[in-house]
Amino acid sequence: MVLCRHIPLLAAAVKQFIDFIPLLLFFIVYKMDPRTVEFAGHAFELGGIFSATAVLIASSIVVYGALFASQRKLEKGQWLTLIACLVFGGMTLAFHSETFLKWKAPVVNWLFALAFAGSHFIGDKPLIQRVMGHALSLPQPIWVKLNVAWIVFFLVCGFANLYVAFTYQSIWVDFKVFGSLGLTLLFLIGQGIYLARHMQQPKPDEKD
Repeated sequence: MVLCRHIPLLAAAVKQFIDFIPLLLFFIVYKMDPRTVEFAGHAFELGGIFSATAVLIASSIVVYGALFASQRKLEKGQWLTLIACLVFGGMTLAFHSETFLKWKAPVVNWLFALAFAGSHFIGDKPLIQRVMGHALSLPQPIWVKLNVAWIVFFLVCGFANLYVAFTYQSIWVDFKVFGSLGLTLLFLIGQGIYLARHMQQPKPDEKD
């Protein structure tokens, strides 16, 4: 069915939105003017990088915890994102230095690139085929090219985040939240256009 061909792209968009929730809360708190908020008899400081980092950690635990509770599992990429958030966010708070948080996005992107690259040598299918192969039928050379495209994408995103974080101090949070999201959406759109050209036609007895 035609709808089935779009399920992987829709799933990727939904996953991107879920991953975006903690980042959006992080951005909102980061942009707030410093203030003290009373909650459950406790006073909390909001505004700035460190309170935003604490919100990022807490919201990530809530979001991925809810996913785990409902699905009884998390994808490996979601585990990686959550662990990276806890490690780099925790170090940012522990050492009171935003440098650790600046390394989170590059490291996560490069680890994803490594996983996609490793799938060319470990296992019988590229990683993208293992993720999307149940819903799409593509010639094997196309799966390989698509997997390479994801490797390049993650490498570029990693270096872009690193460059902006340590070169443009005033906008690195904006780029971390919205720049990365924009790059991902553009890549997904480009992937959709590419897949539309190469997807194998359904059999005559399949109905749209």
